[in-house]
Amino acid sequence: MPKSSRPAWLVVKAPDEHKLNHVKGILGELNLHTVCEEALCPNIGECWENKTVTFMILGDVCTRNCQFCAVGKGKPSPLDPFEPENLAKAARELGLKHVVITSVDRDDLEDDGSGHFAATIIAIRKSSPSTSIEVLVPDFIGSPHAIDTVVKAGPDVVNHNMESVPRMHWKVKPKSDYKVSLNLLERSKELNPDIYTKSGIMVGLGESVDEVYSLMKDLRNVNCDILTIGQYLRPSQKHMPVLEYVTPEQFREYRRVGESMGFMFVASGPFIRSSYNAAELYDRIRQMKEFPTNRLSMIR
Repeated sequence: MPKSSRPAWLVVKAPDEHKLNHVKGILGELNLHTVCEEALCPNIGECWENKTVTFMILGDVCTRNCQFCAVGKGKPSPLDPFEPENLAKAARELGLKHVVITSVDRDDLEDDGSGHFAATIIAIRKSSPSTSIEVLVPDFIGSPHAIDTVVKAGPDVVNHNMESVPRMHWKVKPKSDYKVSLNLLERSKELNPDIYTKSGIMVGLGESVDEVYSLMKDLRNVNCDILTIGQYLRPSQKHMPVLEYVTPEQFREYRRVGESMGFMFVASGPFIRSSYNAAELYDRIRQMKEFPTNRLSMIR
């Protein structure tokens, strides 16, 4: 199959413009950004229609230049001190039961942006006490203090994406380190065993199936609870090329193997992204923990 042509299973329906514009209006009024828009996510229509939004804090310009990512790179603007409160207000107005907060990398900041994450978590807790909170954090350059700051603020889920297998990590995330990312997930769980830890990877970049299985084992060795696996889609000709369109059958096999390794849940499919259906996934894993005998019926 030519790598330039997408297969039939990589077709997504057009979003409802009215519902999109409603969410965009609220975000625009509060000067908020979403990774849904900045990263050109193919699921934006489905997620926004279901009132699932992944907020992107710390601005919309990243200090790193990862070759898979569509978010803008360069010199960031100063932090918006009103962002935590505005994000909490948007979550309340949109009626979100589960909020996902991610960010650009801010290697220019003394605390790598961890304090802003913590302030945002605290603001949401005050504004919407019943809302569950998931943070999708950068690696904070391996700073133990930074991840401590975020975990102590009390998120329900700490997510950090490995993105790719060890052999390709340096190419996909040039300023990152594979072991640093694993350590972040391990430390989060050690600081608060009640927190769910989560990670995501992309496939179709040239990795082998065995390399994906090895990465899964590494994640389980640091007690990672949840794994997402999705097809890499090239944002533009300037980004890394797609080397393979992974079949739906292989995605199902990744899920089967991951669940046999002990992950609480593996979301694996062509359009899966790290925060795709995050609210529904969080509800499922909580139920699995409360009613473990129901686990098999819930994952089928």
